[in-house]
Amino acid sequence: MVRGCKVTRVADMLAVEEPLELRVNGRAIAVVMRTPGHDAELAAGFLLSEGVVRSTNDIYDIMQCRTSGTAAAAGNVIEVVLPKSLKVDFGSLTRHVFSATSCGLCGKATIESVRKYFAPVRRAPRGSAAVLRMLPARLAAEQPTFKTTGGLHAAGLFDLAGKLLVAREDVGRHNAVDKVLGHALRAGWLPLRRHILLVSGRVSFEVMQKALAARVPVVAAVSAPTSLAAEFARSNGQTLVAFLRNGRLNLYAGRLA
Repeated sequence: MVRGCKVTRVADMLAVEEPLELRVNGRAIAVVMRTPGHDAELAAGFLLSEGVVRSTNDIYDIMQCRTSGTAAAAGNVIEVVLPKSLKVDFGSLTRHVFSATSCGLCGKATIESVRKYFAPVRRAPRGSAAVLRMLPARLAAEQPTFKTTGGLHAAGLFDLAGKLLVAREDVGRHNAVDKVLGHALRAGWLPLRRHILLVSGRVSFEVMQKALAARVPVVAAVSAPTSLAAEFARSNGQTLVAFLRNGRLNLYAGRLA
């Protein structure tokens, strides 16, 4: 550490980033750069946002593969077993090769190919501005690794009254969202028609699309939205709030109570 003219050798804690190979019925479909932990949720959320599964009944099993001499030895391969009755169009899976921590949308052929999977939200409930202002502090309280490393994103799922139901951290913001939504799917909570999704950083088009896949009507971000995220929210009946910090918020789509 350098402070002024003084140089000091100190130990530092770093956020862990490792690759996870995702397999479906024995077939590799993606390599995701993620923070290890809650990998089964990550896999479930990934497949939910890709339109492959819609409920917990669509997943027969999720197994962490551990065999010697391969990436699986470190637990970096996960196998999702889908029922034989569930037909999977592997050609439609859009993240075939590699998903970096900063870009979960890499490899999408067209925006239209993403939008076609999920219908707009209908008769969405209004989120409360008063409730929304309380959520960042509640999510921050569930970010122990961020407090240690400063290097992780977080996502949290709340009910409309502001109760935190699940929170997850990851080096990739879209991974954190996948873990939260994957947890909800495996717990049998879907569709999430009366819930709020909060992300600790900016909100992108893909975060909105993931929320729509789980039928989340209200999405909030501590940081900025992208133009496409706002456009997507407006066209799909979602409420989008951003710059949710220091007691203020900006409304980009939908309405608040």
